Order: sequence, then C-alpha cells, then structure tokens
Amino acid sequence: MNLPTLRVGERVRHHRERLRRTQAVVAGLCGITEDYLSQIERGLKTPSHDVLTKLAHELQVPVATLLGDSEPAPARRHGPATAGPDVIHALLHRPATPPTRPLLEQGLRDRVERLWETWQTSPTRFTDAETVLPALIRDVETTLRTRPHDINLSERRETLRAAADLYGMLRSYCRRSGRPDLSLMCADRSLRAAEDADDPLRIAAAHWNLGHVLLSQPGNESEAAGIALRAADNLRRTLSTPRATAVQGALELVAVVAEARSRRAWAARDRLNRRVLPLAGRTGEGNVLWTVFGPTNVELHAVSVEMLDGDAGEGLRLADQIDTDPLASHERRFTFGLEVARCYDLRREDASVLVHLLELESLAPEDLERSPLARQLVVSLVQRSRPTYRRQVTALAERLHLL
Repeated sequence: MNLPTLRVGERVRHHRERLRRTQAVVAGLCGITEDYLSQIERGLKTPSHDVLTKLAHELQVPVATLLGDSEPAPARRHGPATAGPDVIHALLHRPATPPTRPLLEQGLRDRVERLWETWQTSPTRFTDAETVLPALIRDVETTLRTRPHDINLSERRETLRAAADLYGMLRSYCRRSGRPDLSLMCADRSLRAAEDADDPLRIAAAHWNLGHVLLSQPGNESEAAGIALRAADNLRRTLSTPRATAVQGALELVAVVAEARSRRAWAARDRLNRRVLPLAGRTGEGNVLWTVFGPTNVELHAVSVEMLDGDAGEGLRLADQIDTDPLASHERRFTFGLEVARCYDLRREDASVLVHLLELESLAPEDLERSPLARQLVVSLVQRSRPTYRRQVTALAERLHLL
C-alpha cells in the first residue's frame, strides 16, 4: 500500500522552521540561493543529492528523514502499513504434520469469537490481534488436517465454521495492513471453509468479505457489486431467518458502496432507500457474523454516498442526525468519523478536520496510522494550516511519521 506522505520540500520547510531558521540563512549555509530553496520547499524544484546532503546537515537530520524514509519508533515492531511477520508466516506455512489428538472445536470457536471482539472494539486492535493470530491460525489449520477417523462430521463442520470466521477477520486485517494479496487469499480461504461446512449463511458472509476485497481495488467496483448481489439473491432463496436478512442487507451495502464509487450516486441512494432500509427495519441493530448491519450502519452509508459524490453539506447534515452508540464496531465508528472529516476537508474547514482527526486518534490510533485517507488529510492540513493551529497539526503529522 502506497500511503500518502509529504514531499521532500515540505519536510525541508518543516525542519527549517523547527530550528527557527530563515530561508536566507539555510540557503547561505548550503551554498544555494534563497530563491532556489524557496522553490524546493514549494515543490517546484527537486534538490540534487549534493544539495539534499547539505540541507540535511544544516537541518540536523538524516538525509533519509528528508526523503520520508525515517525509521519507525523503537516501540513499534513494524511500519504502519505492514502485516506482522509472524502472522504472514502462519498464513503462508501450513502445519506439515496432523496432530495426534484433535483440538476441541469449541475451544477454537471461543478463541475466534474473542479475536473478533478484540478486532471490532480495541483501540490497539492490530497489536492485540498479532499476539494471538499466529497460534490460532496454526491451531485451526492443524485441526482441519486431523485424520477423518479422529474427528466426527459434526466436529469437523464446527472447525470449518471457525476457520471461515477466522479468515474473514484476517481478510480485514491484511487489507488494512497493506497486503491486498493476502487479503484476497484469506477471503478465498474463508469461502472454501464455509462451502466445505455447507453453511449457507457463512457462504454469503464470505462473499461479503470478497466484495470488500474487490472494493479496496479501484476498478473492480462492478465485480464487487455483482458478487455481492448474486450472493444476496442465493441467500434469499435458501434461508428466511432474521440472521439471513441481516447478511442480505450487508451484501446490498457492498453494492451501494460500489455504485457510489462508480459515480452513480443516484443508484446508490435508490438502493439504500428501496432495498436496504426495509431490510434494516426488519432486523434492527445487530452484528450477525460481524457485518454490523442495522439501521445505524445504513445511515452511515448514506453519509458515505454524499461524501463520495462531493456533496459535503448534505453529508454533514445527515451525519449530525446519527447516534453511533448502537454500533458494536469501533472500526465502523472510525470510518464514519473519517468520512465526516473528509466532508469538512471538502469545505476547507481545516479546524474541524483537525478536531475530528484528533478524536479518531483517541478512538483508534493504529487505524489512523494505517489509513491512506487519514494520512492524506493530515498532509493537506500541513500544507495549508493556519498559524493558530499549526503546532497541533505538526504534532499530529509527527506522530503519524509524516515528518
């Protein structure tokens, strides 16, 4: 994932101002003209390696810092958009030997459900998940490889259901950690496990996961909508339970997002009102298979449609009417807050953008660090911030390792 970052010139300006030095002084010490330094800082000129080295020396930072390649903080094990190496190893290297005794499927089920709860509610969910994921992946895969005579059909189906749910969570983890390739792989594993379990609800949820993977890849909106709507239709013909209705609604929301991102806001609004709202009215608030489908989530998607359509005023009007307390997922609250910040950004109300970004940092700091949109909003604030709140913007940019 190529996360937004500041240009070299903006970093030069930041560190010059940090040292309270004028352009004339720094330019003179580096043997260049003040006008040339001004053009570098404004992004009109790219400094040569020799000039960059002199600037780094005078600004008392490594050259890598000016290039945006500074090392992460010592407390962090990896960069903001990188999946944990132990998680990747567990995903790519399956156990070679089946266990002599199968694990109890209920134990796996409880562990997967606790993991999902952590993933949806913890402000440090990436760090927390990475402490348990490697062992859980290995245990699920090992149990699936148990010899048929060591585990009965019912136990195997429960293990497959746990695997489908685990890989559904891993789809989200990998996508937000900058590994779309692994995200697609996890979505496929979730679907295969659900199909092997012959579980219609989880098969539909696995298609919901696959739809979200495709939505994260620009240009695949039509394919994402097609997969989601076919899955919703199949589920409607197979099951008629409240849980099935909730998953149908979640699948319809994939199509809503796909239509909005395809610049078909009118179609997205029509689908929300005609297809999705009635489903949400029948289900009420819920979190079936961690899809967070319900009336509040539908309202949040209405804001998303207006944001993607560029109608910031309507998006903010709708946002003011929403109470996110019923939502079971911090992740969904974070996304909503970020879209509100983007609406304010469209109106160039930078102080409001900053307020919402700081709130999001308090809610989910690891998500803020990994979000391309959040980082782009911070980059924009750095580029045009007013003196009255420049210090807060700069501090936030530093915490996100943009400076």
